[in-house]
Order: sequence, then C-alpha cells, then structure tokens
Amino acid sequence: MRKLPLLTSGIALCVATMASANDDLMTQMDDPKQWAIQTGDYANQRYSELDQINADNVGDLQVAWTFSTGVLRGHEGSPLVIGDTMYVHTPFPNIVYALDLADEGKIKWKYEPRQDPEVIPVMCCDTVNRGVAYADGKIFLHQADTKVVALNADTGAVEWEAVNGDPSKGETNTATVLPVKDKIIVGISGGEFGVQGHVTAYDMKTGEQVWRAYSVGPDDQILFDPEKTTALGEPVGADSSLKSWEGDQWKIGGGTTWGWYSADMEENLFYYGSGNPSTWNPAQRPGDNKWSMTIFARDIDTGEAKWVYQMTPHDEWDYDGVNEMILTDQEIDGEARKLLTHFDRNGLGYTMDRVSGELLVAEKFDPVVNWTTGVDMDPESDTYGRPAVVAQYSTEQNGEDVNSTGICPAALGTKDQQPSAYSPKTEMFYVPTNHVCMDYEPFRVAYTAGQPYVGATLAMYPAPDSHGGMGNFIAWDNINGEIKWSIPEKFSVWSGALATAGDIVFYGTLEGHLKAVHAETGEELYRFKTPSGIIGNVMTYERDGKQYVGILSGVGGWAGIGLAAGLTNPNDGLGAVGGYAALSDYTALGGQLTVFALPN
Repeated sequence: MRKLPLLTSGIALCVATMASANDDLMTQMDDPKQWAIQTGDYANQRYSELDQINADNVGDLQVAWTFSTGVLRGHEGSPLVIGDTMYVHTPFPNIVYALDLADEGKIKWKYEPRQDPEVIPVMCCDTVNRGVAYADGKIFLHQADTKVVALNADTGAVEWEAVNGDPSKGETNTATVLPVKDKIIVGISGGEFGVQGHVTAYDMKTGEQVWRAYSVGPDDQILFDPEKTTALGEPVGADSSLKSWEGDQWKIGGGTTWGWYSADMEENLFYYGSGNPSTWNPAQRPGDNKWSMTIFARDIDTGEAKWVYQMTPHDEWDYDGVNEMILTDQEIDGEARKLLTHFDRNGLGYTMDRVSGELLVAEKFDPVVNWTTGVDMDPESDTYGRPAVVAQYSTEQNGEDVNSTGICPAALGTKDQQPSAYSPKTEMFYVPTNHVCMDYEPFRVAYTAGQPYVGATLAMYPAPDSHGGMGNFIAWDNINGEIKWSIPEKFSVWSGALATAGDIVFYGTLEGHLKAVHAETGEELYRFKTPSGIIGNVMTYERDGKQYVGILSGVGGWAGIGLAAGLTNPNDGLGAVGGYAALSDYTALGGQLTVFALPN
C-alpha cells in the first residue's frame, strides 16, 4: 500500500482551512514540541513527530520529575503542555494546576472548583475526568457537575461559566471538550440514570450556547434534516428516531456522549459516538432505539447531522458507542480515501468513509467476541450494516430474569474509552483492549429522576480458554480488518496509547507499568512501575531540546472501581468489582504525574 505524503501528522487534515479555525490552538497543535489537545490533534491520532526517544534508546529512559495531584480515585486523560506551562487536572473535585516548566514545575496557579459532593454517587463508574482543553488563551474545564469553566491560561482567573446539565436528574460529566473554530463542543454523561444524551456548542469567548443536538428524539431536537441526513447513503426520513422507540421512552432513552471528539476542518465536520439506550433491560424498550450506539458526523457551525451509522441497534449488552473516531487519509484499492476508524465496545473495528458515511470494514478486533457472527456488508441486503445476533447470547431473546452466560465481550467492551493511537509510518493502529466476558441478567426497573436506571445484574471474568489475562494490547490493520500482533496482559489495558516517529508505542497497565514497545513488532523495549495503576493517557513534549514522556497514574475507572471506591460486593460497579478483585494485590490508590526522559 502506498503511503500518502499528507500523512506526516493528523494536522494535515486542517491545514487547508487553518484561518477559519482557532489560530492559537492550531499553531500549538502544529508544533510537536507541545501537547496542545488531549487527543494529540483533531484527527485523534495520538501520534508525535518527536523522535529523540526512539526504539534504539528508549531502554535508557529515567524518571526526570514527578508531581503529586493530591487526589485519589481514577486519573484518566493527560496533561497539556503549552509553551513553558504544563496543565494538570485531577478527578473530582477537578482541580487544575498550571506548572512552570521553566522553574522546576513550580505551581503558577491552582483552580479548585467548589462542587457539591452529592454529584459523586450520581457518577456511574468512578469520579474520573479526561482532561482540560486549551484554546484562545484559555483553559477549558468541564466539571463533574456539568459546569463548563473558561480559565485564563496565564492566571487561572475564571473568564466565564456555563451550566451544561442537571446532576439532580443524573446528568454529570467525565469527558474533555472539543475546542474547534470559535466554539467549545461538550457532551454529557448519565446513560445509567435515564437522561436524554446531547452535544452542545458554546461560544468560546462568551460561553453563550450556540446549539444543542440530542442523540434521540424528534428531528428538531436531534438536528436531522430527513432528506439530507443519511445512514449508509440513504436519507433517514422523517422521525427516524421516534419511530424506533415505544411511546415516550426516548425521553429517558440515554444515548449519552461522554467519549472523544475529532474534527475534519476541510469538511467542517466533527465526529463522535453515542452511548447505550436506557434501561439495560432490552425488553423495556422495543425497537432499534435510534440514535443510541451511533457514529455521528455533524456540521461544526450548525450541529446538523450529515450522516449517522448505528453500530448496535437495540443494544442488549451496554456496548456504548462513545469510543474515539480516528481520522486518516489512506489508499484503498488504489484510491485515496478520507477514512474514520473506530474500535467499538461491541468488539468490532469499523473503517468508514468519513465524508459519505460508507461502511468499508467491520471486523472483530478480539477473536473471542461471540455475541455476533459479524456485520452484513452487502449493500443490496435488507439487513445491510446490521450485526447478526447469536441467539444464545441475546439477553432480549433469553428474556427477563434469565442469566445469559458466557457473553463476550463484557459490558465494558473489547475497548472502553481508553484511546488508541495511529502511526502514519506503519499505517497501524495501536489499541488497548479488554479481554473480558460476562454473565448478564436483565430485570424490570422503574424510572425515577436522579436514581440509577440500569435494570441488569452482571458478573465479569477473563475470556475463557485463552491466555488467562483480562487484556491485550494489539496492532490493527484498518484496511484489511486484521490484528497484526497482540501482547497479552494480566488486566485490561485501560491506558491511552501514544505512537511516535521514534518507532515506539507507549501504554500503561492497571498494575502501574509504563511500557514501550516497538511499533513494527510489538517487542517490549522498556517498562517502569509507577506508584499506582495507570488509566491515564501517555503524552510527550519537548523543552530545551530534550524530549519528555508524561503519564498520570492513579488506579480507578470502571475496571478499578472496586479499589477506587472501596467496593467488595462482586456485582457492584456494574459487575466490575468481582472481575478485577485481584487488582488490589498489585497496586493501591494514589494520584501522580511521572515524567520520563533520557539521561543527560
């Protein structure tokens, strides 16, 4: 396959219309010495052109410096580096630190929100936050209580605030935001509390709401044009969501938007996925439950949906579709294509044309996935684009109060939100995965605003007849839909990956190891045990001619919720506590940033 010249970095996607985007952020993202956005670039590639640390010398890495966040619970996301300042965030209460890299990491300012601790029990799966964003001289924080705050990047002073949701109804936040053009685009959490998911755009300078697009509901709420919005190339038609729900169930239908966002500035589109329908008991919500479990391509300026694709119609297993959409320009059958690659919770890796929404590849990225035999790829078929459900693992067909056993993957998916990386040098994707299966028993549940609206009991365990562990770190070919190599891990790989021009891929483990492997072969080149389990995302930057690699450690998240929240009942944590009980033998709580460099 011939590599295209523009694939030097994900920033190439944006160059043609640079003037229309936020110039400050674009300049910072275009400089590999910075780490200006959580995803590395608008394409979500998490790739760095820095190569001072490379496959030949990474084994010599040493700890350069550390910083304690002062907060326990799960530390997801990563720091940002803008110029001489590093911005570090924490889980609830969502403290933000500005550290002076020119003065031994001295704290320049600290912002500590005053949030009602009653928001904590409303958060589904730990009090995580996936990081702050930078643009227009501001740091943007989306707090657990859904308040969006714009802080002066130099002083930490609050420039504006906007309230995005209502925790008393179960609306919370765990995600970062997307700063794009003159807007801040944010999502919402709360699918386990029966909220109606949405994405919202706020004016970057004033905090005024520009538009809001719901995932489910009438066309005027979901911002669909029945004739222009398409699914697999066909217009969706009027009331496409309403027709797929029974009565008013859509009003508490979920489809929350707590994942990652990417953008193609040439197309003026941004991309994201929606989560599970509410409740987890499929018998209580007949129909396809559109547009939960869906990939969306929306216009940045208006929010109007250009195309959608529902991956898991009428979800029966909690396979949220919120994982990252990675944008690449690659060649297929001799033709240059603008692609979107997505590794879904349901265990299928999708490759799509990100302009038209055409489905190109849908293949299992863990061989143990058994709930489906695969997706119908025949455009002439009545079931085109739908996965074929295996009756044995259908919680709908088996019925309420029946325990369906041996379903792979578990509800936390073959991959959860922990982001993958892509290297334009190898044209491979590096994917942190869960190798976990489950038993799932749905039961009838009543909706009460602000109370859990789950309706299922789960048990999780390692995939049987395999390597005995609960995770793999894999390299994936998105054109052919194939695993190129796979590294077995004792626990799920809940850390975001980083690929670099030095032919290295970094990731962290739940036991707390930072690992570096060769991008071509997967050979382990380096490992270091940090003080706590890693669920953060690896980043890199350069200062004074020296490359650094940073990672937040602090065990937690869904996989580590037992440790983070002190839970012991195996069915707690939506089934994760029992599955990850052995994690306490390997690590303990503690929030710390560890920064690595080569010796002088």
